Amino acid sequence: MKRRRLVLMMTSAILIVAFSLAGCRSTPMGNEMTQETNQKETTSGPASSKVEETAAPSAFKQSPYLDGIGLPPVQERLPKEPKLTNELPKDALNYEIGTYGGKLRTVRTDPISDSDIFTIENEPLVNSPGLMGEEITPNVLKAYKVSDDQKEFTFTLREGMRWSDGELVTVDDVRFAVEDVLFNKELTTTFPLWLKSTAYADDKPLTFTVLDNNTFKISFDHPYGGFLMQLAVQGWRGYTDFLKPKHFLQKYHVKYTPLEKLEPLIKEAGFGPGEWTKLFTSKDVLNIESTQPKAVGFPVLSPYMQVKAGTVIEFERNPYYFKIDAKGNQLPYIDKLESTMVQNVETAVLKVMGGEVDHSYEYVTIPKVAMLKENEKKGHYKVYINKLHRTANDIHLNLTYEDPVWRQVVRDVRFRKALNLALNKKEFVNSIFLGFAKPSSIEGTDRNLEEAGRLLDEMGLVKGPDGFRLGPEGKKLIIPFEVSSYYDDFIQLGELVVEQWKEVGLQVTLKKIENSLWNSRVQSNQLQATIMFTPGPVQWARQEWGQNLWAPLWDKWWNTSGKQGEEPPAEAKALFNAIFKLRELPLQEALRKREDIRKNIGENYWYYIHSEDIVAPVAVNEKIGNFTDKGWGIAQNFAGEQWFFRN
Repeated sequence: MKRRRLVLMMTSAILIVAFSLAGCRSTPMGNEMTQETNQKETTSGPASSKVEETAAPSAFKQSPYLDGIGLPPVQERLPKEPKLTNELPKDALNYEIGTYGGKLRTVRTDPISDSDIFTIENEPLVNSPGLMGEEITPNVLKAYKVSDDQKEFTFTLREGMRWSDGELVTVDDVRFAVEDVLFNKELTTTFPLWLKSTAYADDKPLTFTVLDNNTFKISFDHPYGGFLMQLAVQGWRGYTDFLKPKHFLQKYHVKYTPLEKLEPLIKEAGFGPGEWTKLFTSKDVLNIESTQPKAVGFPVLSPYMQVKAGTVIEFERNPYYFKIDAKGNQLPYIDKLESTMVQNVETAVLKVMGGEVDHSYEYVTIPKVAMLKENEKKGHYKVYINKLHRTANDIHLNLTYEDPVWRQVVRDVRFRKALNLALNKKEFVNSIFLGFAKPSSIEGTDRNLEEAGRLLDEMGLVKGPDGFRLGPEGKKLIIPFEVSSYYDDFIQLGELVVEQWKEVGLQVTLKKIENSLWNSRVQSNQLQATIMFTPGPVQWARQEWGQNLWAPLWDKWWNTSGKQGEEPPAEAKALFNAIFKLRELPLQEALRKREDIRKNIGENYWYYIHSEDIVAPVAVNEKIGNFTDKGWGIAQNFAGEQWFFRN
């Protein structure tokens, strides 16, 4: 233990210097718009409208990568009023006009999923520069307007905007996405909760109205002050729920192509007779599927389009992308993206240090920063320090795991409180985050082993001959943690939890499993205990407070109107209601109501949020411009089209 503390002290000292060099600081998120966007906002009471007014440059320019391949002139490929990029608040970035060219290299450990590229590719209908909702700006859309009662949302498309294959984007693409997919009960068997009038599954869905060739309206029966944030950030949904390339997908939809003509395609795809919905789903690409093989050749509005799948996934610039810079240069600046699959996180970090990776967000954790900083010059990269948009590694016990004895124990709030009292959260902050976080106050920061032991004794969980506590049936009570291999700090935390809970007589085991297996076990309710981050404690608009991990069956019941899963007890329903109720509220009111959620978790110990105000390191090629160490780390990825390689 002495040697471990010495190593931690030395690493912390190195990290303090590293963070200082990286410019670690907390910058208030401002509401001021960037000068380049030249946008005007009018607000009257709770209603608001925003129309993007772009000052058109005298001429547009394109990347030389697109020269000589038979494309129409760039001015014909852009919408009538292109979007001037403003992905970050003005005080977070001194924006530079970039230069064209280059290939951005990332790595991934999943066969088909790359979170770095997903975030770069994700284009929401409206945007929240800086991520947290202080401001909502048009993005894919040209303009929006909100009614006084927060029930009606009117949206205007960008005239002349085109899909990546050159086809015009029209309101028919919206109508197709809403009427033919969202409201088609064969394709959408469970209507999304976030598109209903309130947070209850049995409430009415939205109403959709086309107003003209470029304008449509979404209406709700009840005020929905958080709807714009749902479109901008919640779930990282992008535009794909409300905009689909009808010209491409209608040939796989039974409304537009008779079933008898679809049958050969259905058979060729390996589905059974009549399974047109499976065929359609295999051809439709949601934003979360942008790195999957089926995305090759699919029309997109994102800055890049996938051109090759496999171990190495390749993307090329979208020649019809709708954004420009202040000089009329069509974005993105970088021509290509390349995602290479590697065996594990350790290999990913080694490739970063070897200069083989241009951007890595997920694999650069705080424990790795000191080592990465030491190798910056050799690897020709820079480690930036931002703020983390989520908690990092919360502790979850599955309250709906099938074993009846397990349920009896973990559903007793005394047990959950005892385990919380046995956690040394200050040690987590010092050991896992090396002091660059703070213990979370949600469930208290005091450690009290005596009180923890008393609560466990009161439950009848007596100690056996070996000093470990027995369950109600007289057998040893074991808490088996299974954590994803995706994040190395999960194992470090798990090792500390094993030690700390052992001090109150609990036997805890720890097993690292491959990430896809971890996901599968989560979906099938097979994990009893695990470690995973949650966005809810940091982002008011996010509904993920870990309920899919500490109560998978209750979560499924809530999201399917009781058709699946198990009905939660009243106290859990109250929490779920508070979480989903936030979506109906505008920013300031939602922030106040969010405190009710924190209080509920503090009283019931649904899961353990041990640390807050955590930093987010990221390793980036030293030549990349328009990157910053201010604000929220994930917000940088949303601005990926404005990155460029300095010559």
